[in-house]
Amino acid sequence: MDENRRPINTRSAGWAKRFTEVLVNRDISPNQISVVSMVFALVGALALNIDNGVVGSICCAVAIQLRLLCNLFDGMVAIEGGKQSAIGSLYNEFPDRVADSLLIVGLGYAIGQSDLGWFAALAAALTAYVRVFGGSLGLKQSFIGPMAKQHRMALMTVGLLLNAVEASLYATHYVLLIALTIIAIGSVVTCATRTLAISRQLKENAHVDQ
Repeated sequence: MDENRRPINTRSAGWAKRFTEVLVNRDISPNQISVVSMVFALVGALALNIDNGVVGSICCAVAIQLRLLCNLFDGMVAIEGGKQSAIGSLYNEFPDRVADSLLIVGLGYAIGQSDLGWFAALAAALTAYVRVFGGSLGLKQSFIGPMAKQHRMALMTVGLLLNAVEASLYATHYVLLIALTIIAIGSVVTCATRTLAISRQLKENAHVDQ
């Protein structure tokens, strides 16, 4: 198993393996699945900005889950399905960053907090940059949180579902504001924790080499 692959327990689920076989047999490439993940993210962001109430929130929450399923199956089709390609690493990273930004920035605009949305998206992208930078130094990539991709998307999904209730009862969006704030702060903290982890690994490697 690739040590730089994000650990996802769902990969071992029977339904995930069966659906992967379906995708492989239909000759669907992992890169195509990665591109579709961006489409789902765009649809979710647009839905939330068209209607930041019940319908838009639920549609966006569903789109997030579909995006995450794409993130699951692109890797499974590539690795377990034996369909890795020379440019697979690009498709594994770049669509993720685009999808994250679309959803987080879209969330900011949907609640009138565009500046916070852009800041949260930048911080989220930097968490991935720090992770990949560690890999470029020959270290094992760190997927630790507290606000890794799966944590951001889980928090946003819960926030959207709660917003559907809040918006229908009070026509406010405080839950989404809180979720976006936590994503922003948590992403900054995650950059720090991953940077410290890289620093520790470098020091440990230097000590071993002495």
